[in-house]
Amino acid sequence: MVHAFDAIKISGLENDLKEVTSLLEKCERQRVRGVLTQEQKKIENELTQKRQQQAKKDSGTDTTLKGYTVKINNYGWDQSDKFVKIYITLKGVHSIPAENVEVSFTERGFNLLVKDLDKKNHQMTVNNLLCPIVIAESSKKIKTDMVLVMCKKKASKKWDCLTQVEKQAKEKDKPNMNDNADPSEGLMSMLQKIYSEGDDEMKRTINKAWCESQEKKAKGDDFDL
Repeated sequence: MVHAFDAIKISGLENDLKEVTSLLEKCERQRVRGVLTQEQKKIENELTQKRQQQAKKDSGTDTTLKGYTVKINNYGWDQSDKFVKIYITLKGVHSIPAENVEVSFTERGFNLLVKDLDKKNHQMTVNNLLCPIVIAESSKKIKTDMVLVMCKKKASKKWDCLTQVEKQAKEKDKPNMNDNADPSEGLMSMLQKIYSEGDDEMKRTINKAWCESQEKKAKGDDFDL
């Protein structure tokens, strides 16, 4: 009964996360985006805790982690038509018992836990993959000094990035181009961004170009007959 309740709780959190992620994709207001991003992180943390608790109960054994747990931040990824592959380098991971390497999957994420490697535990949690995956056909492989997480794509299409967060970051950096806006306004906005982020030499160059363009514009009025 307790396990069934936990499963329902996890399912509810997964649905909450899916809805928040969907709203973030459509959100245009920066303030609202900030609130949704905070809520997304809160749900992700709670979901990770619930999954760990569920795994301990399902095993029926003492799964208390020895030592401390470090977060895995460095990884590489690649893709084929059918799979997204995440490469996590962990020296000596091939020498520990295979059961110490656990991976659980959801439709939009996975949780990797490597236990008791060099007296530490290593964890990587991703809850916002760019596209849905097929849980039953996703898996892991343990190689020399590496864990390979293979996520089966639900749709055979190319992913531009691994997660929704990366996609949002890329879109945020893009100039805001409105088809109905004055092109000169878009150019000015871009120049202002470059000016604010540039060094002194860049600022002098932009100032010089601006002055020259204003002079040419003034002289050009003389030819309007």
